Amino acid sequence: MAALPADWIPHRRGTDRELIGWIRPEGDDWVAVSLFGADVSGPLEWVEAEDALEEVGLSWLAEPWMLERDAADPIRVRIVDVSPASPDGRAGRVVVKTEDFGAVDAPDETLELPWPPSGLRPMRPDEGISPWG
Repeated sequence: MAALPADWIPHRRGTDRELIGWIRPEGDDWVAVSLFGADVSGPLEWVEAEDALEEVGLSWLAEPWMLERDAADPIRVRIVDVSPASPDGRAGRVVVKTEDFGAVDAPDETLELPWPPSGLRPMRPDEGISPWG
């Protein structure tokens, strides 16, 4: 997806007006779309699509993620920034950094991914192990 589709309607959280996703038309219904450009609901009534986005919110941004790169093992990362594409064609980006597990002296690497990101996925339950045991 090079640009944000013009028919996607931004949805902002009511408390602070922070963008939490979009609602896009699908026939006579509406679909909730995350900041990553992924559907978070099927076709719904407008209010239900809003509710789906409110339920997802932005809390998922604080969770650890896994980045799959080529044939190498996936690496654990944290999301630093999400800048979606814009309707006028500006490319978006997702910035991640390798997990430092809260250690101030741990080496880390910052990586810039295109928006929507490919190879970035939520951690699975069996991947939550710290390198320190």
